[in-house]
Amino acid sequence: MEKPPRYRLSEAEKDALLVEQAALIERLAARVAELEALVGKPRKTSANSHIPPSQDGPGGASRKADAKRRRKPRPSRPGVSRPLADDPDRTERRLVEGCPHCGTAVPESAQRCRHRYDHIDLPVIRPVVTRVELFGGRCGDCGRRYRAAPPAAMPLGTPFGPGIRALLAYLHHSHHVGFERLSRMLEELFGLTISEGAIANALRRMGTAFDTACAAIKAKLLGASVIASDETTTRVNGVTHWQWVFHSGQAVLHTIAPSRARAVAAGILGGHRPEVWISDRYAGQQELGQVHQVCLAHVLRDVQYAIDCGDTVVAPRIRDHLLWAIRVGKRRPGLKDGTLAAYAAKAERGLDALVGVPAAHPAGRELQRLVKAWRGKFFVFLADRRVPPTNNASEQEIRPSVVFRKVTNGFRSDWGPAIHAGYRSVTGTAARQGQSAWTAIRHLVAGSFAVA
Repeated sequence: MEKPPRYRLSEAEKDALLVEQAALIERLAARVAELEALVGKPRKTSANSHIPPSQDGPGGASRKADAKRRRKPRPSRPGVSRPLADDPDRTERRLVEGCPHCGTAVPESAQRCRHRYDHIDLPVIRPVVTRVELFGGRCGDCGRRYRAAPPAAMPLGTPFGPGIRALLAYLHHSHHVGFERLSRMLEELFGLTISEGAIANALRRMGTAFDTACAAIKAKLLGASVIASDETTTRVNGVTHWQWVFHSGQAVLHTIAPSRARAVAAGILGGHRPEVWISDRYAGQQELGQVHQVCLAHVLRDVQYAIDCGDTVVAPRIRDHLLWAIRVGKRRPGLKDGTLAAYAAKAERGLDALVGVPAAHPAGRELQRLVKAWRGKFFVFLADRRVPPTNNASEQEIRPSVVFRKVTNGFRSDWGPAIHAGYRSVTGTAARQGQSAWTAIRHLVAGSFAVA
């Protein structure tokens, strides 16, 4: 309903209108202040925050930096020939029958090897098909039928031997080859016809072996005094899940759960409380160890964001101080205990001083609040030589699964997540023992995988 002209309003109506307008002005002023605070703030990227590089977009800072690095001229490198094999399968000796210049006959005794090289090729690979015939009959005494037992290495139930099963798991989980491409690849390379359903069944049957191996890996993990962890999203039947990784110096354990809650990590630990826990600052990763080393790589991204926002006083000094501490950490093998302790004390005093520096810029003050909140978890690595300053090892462990998720778009079965987590656990643990993923999975299907 249209309001009457102001001259027709009563005094009470005018007062009410003034109150309404004052409230509107107050709301608009607050909104203007909010928008002004946003003006000039840089966009968060993988270089100054915790978002992944995939979300940087076409103009992301990290991609621009990568482009600049690619444009830098690379120094020339001296040519290096391929080393000769220590044990060639065969040797082809070529002798000269006559001088190529004048045709004079040349005896073998007058010749010596003037040049040698290796010629490397692959043979035609075809599946080896073994027909198994199980004989039997009917007992003449009891009248019951009998049949010979199948060979131990060729059980009933699947026509595919351990070599094929290992290859399927290796190509799918290590190299992210989908079932359709995997079926076509085996047909074209080896003349092996195997359907997508048969591939899925072969992988699913490996679940028991993975369960047994993961139980041994978990037991090894829970004996460690230093444990690091990280998590990332994945998709299971179109629903968001989380893949967690827990690792120590000798064991790597992956698990996929529908939750990102702290209960997942607590359930894996089962009451075990390691001396040191290493992770980022996510709440679900806190208070799981006796002491906690936060990932300084993540902290440095927050510092960079404060610098990008315009803080030129506090943030650069905190950045330089943290980078100095990380450099000291790299020198730990050559430092005596007393020297390292002195460096640790210096790091603590320096950070305390930086927290107390008056910060005029809001980004600097926010950074100081962050440092104060996590104050006791920055320099554990300077007091304990076993501890790294960052959680980069966890990110490296989980990165192949991130690539797997992007290529396959997640899991479309209930059993797929457990198989993938088992595979990553086995191959990650084997890598700590100096074994390749292919060797590890061959041992698994053969029943000989062991945790050192």
